[in-house]
Amino acid sequence: MTTYQKIIPIANQILKKYDLCEHCLGRLFSKQLYLSSNKLLGRKLKKNSKSTKRCYICKNLFKNLNYFLKMMLDSASLYSYSSFGVGAIIKPSIIDRDDVIRSKYKLKGIDGIKTDITKELGKLFSKKTKKTYDYLDPEIVLTVNLKEESCDIRSKSLTLSGRYVKSSRGFSQKQKSCLNCFGKGCRICDFHGISEFDSVEGKISQFLFKKLGGTTAKYTWIGSEDKSSLVMGSGRPFFVKIQNPNKRSLRITATNLEHVKINNLNIVSDSPKKPLKFNSLVEAKISSSSKIDSKLLKKLKTLTKNPIVVYEKSGKRSDKKLFSIKHKKHNDTSFTILFKFEGGLPVKRFVTGDDVSPGVSQILGVSCKCLEFDFHDVEVK
Repeated sequence: MTTYQKIIPIANQILKKYDLCEHCLGRLFSKQLYLSSNKLLGRKLKKNSKSTKRCYICKNLFKNLNYFLKMMLDSASLYSYSSFGVGAIIKPSIIDRDDVIRSKYKLKGIDGIKTDITKELGKLFSKKTKKTYDYLDPEIVLTVNLKEESCDIRSKSLTLSGRYVKSSRGFSQKQKSCLNCFGKGCRICDFHGISEFDSVEGKISQFLFKKLGGTTAKYTWIGSEDKSSLVMGSGRPFFVKIQNPNKRSLRITATNLEHVKINNLNIVSDSPKKPLKFNSLVEAKISSSSKIDSKLLKKLKTLTKNPIVVYEKSGKRSDKKLFSIKHKKHNDTSFTILFKFEGGLPVKRFVTGDDVSPGVSQILGVSCKCLEFDFHDVEVK
């Protein structure tokens, strides 16, 4: 006796007591027969059944899938994507009725009705859009709520790398979070997590939201600078992850924003998992509490001989390498240094010697203060 012949009596028993549609009946046995179409198997098993009543399990839900398909198509119309996934929210009573039959007739190892609904919606959506149904890593996920007759869509985050040049002083690198949601995203901040766009982060985010859509933007900065600092040369590298973007393609060689220029903006696979090592070339303007002559300033070159030790309030210490240092005297109490150092050295504290040893003040034996500093280059190792 074949497997099909064995299941016919069970199917007939079920049909005598319960009215099932072709989809729900076929699903109960299709895995045993290694068949992909529940509907075709159900039709074959029901050939002698003339019932016109609603399906006991799904209440003829499968006949209305085109209604939900239209919702999916409307929701996805504003998104660019090549692959998709489908989720579903259905009434608990449907799952309960499905469980009753599977338990009563000891039907094991079969797909639940929720799985079957998502598969069918996926097939219909793929046929209409010519996009790939991806179970593991889709670019968008459509969640169909069959209880409330709605469709929610989420798209996979997009990560970009680039560099920025900052041409104005008094312009912060980071943007303050929305006071209402503290950066999570809410209706007040249009789900961006920030309420203003008046910083490097704000201007870049505003530009990317306009180009790609999306909700929040999460940054990985390669170093930082003061609000009063300029960033010159090829700029400071950064990574940004855009949550729920509408579009998935963007390549910008260079673009000028207010106070900021973005260079080499490209889509990448992900942000760095570990902090990147980098070197900075910085010009710092320094004032001293007493007169300094050129001969004394030459002592600054000794700073390149040994590591600079940085102590943090947490108790952590780190060693930073100073690769080169040049000085230019302006008058008896002011001078400029141009120095290249390992990323992570706090410039102002390096000048004053505040928990940084040795520092400029320590080497010169004179109390010094950094008035402002600018980045000429940031080089990723």
